[in-house]
Amino acid sequence: MDSTTGLVLYSPPARKRESERPFGVEASQLDDPAGTRRIIFMELMHTAHVPVGRGPFPTIVALHGFGASAHDLLGIAPHIQEGEVLFICPQGPMMIESAPGQRAYGWFPLSQAGEIEPASLVGARGLLEGFIEDAMERYPIDPERLVLLGFSQGGVMAYDLALGRPERFSALVALSSWLPDAVVSGLKDDEARSSLATLLIHGTSDPMVAIDNAKEARDKLGELGIEPAWGEYEMGHEINQNALRDLIGWLAQGPFAGTDAGTAIG
Repeated sequence: MDSTTGLVLYSPPARKRESERPFGVEASQLDDPAGTRRIIFMELMHTAHVPVGRGPFPTIVALHGFGASAHDLLGIAPHIQEGEVLFICPQGPMMIESAPGQRAYGWFPLSQAGEIEPASLVGARGLLEGFIEDAMERYPIDPERLVLLGFSQGGVMAYDLALGRPERFSALVALSSWLPDAVVSGLKDDEARSSLATLLIHGTSDPMVAIDNAKEARDKLGELGIEPAWGEYEMGHEINQNALRDLIGWLAQGPFAGTDAGTAIG
């Protein structure tokens, strides 16, 4: 199996898709089936676990939490469907200096009260929508088996994208996350939303995002016509072995049914 890394020299602001590519973005060149050469630009730095073969592959787009990076969730990839899933991890556009000389990233600023500025959410949404469009061109993604997964703040972005455009994704996974009113309030009625397979996983001892926030998210999803699968575990703000095992099993029985069975760690 291969791992590839796509690079963006800086994270440009959201822009109209028809405009020219911004200066400073590194291009990835691929051969298409017709043998012609094309250039695919990626607007966010990312890491990717790419299975051997031509695909298309069942795919997970995994969004890291606040203060992490594009490498944070990549280690999960080999354990899902025996590594036969394309696993793409974009990096948040907001840089954070977690310690002198150490950089981390996020999707939008966090306030003390946990409030989200709508403009920040819209900006991150635009970048991710563009990134996924470009990823569809660059990688052998199966559009019928495209799962959006997010951890903590990344889960907020996963909620935002998947609930806003449910027809685009086969499943939504929110790990140790919450569903802000800012996401729900802007949603329009969409019949496709009720058929979106959804899994919520949370720790009973999470000191960062209390489990009550996840239960509230579950209730909000119910009001939207979604009945999510639910898993709570004796863990903090993390993904432990039991949670990973159940995530793998849920994917194998649902969104990725019919592909090779996954294996848990240990």
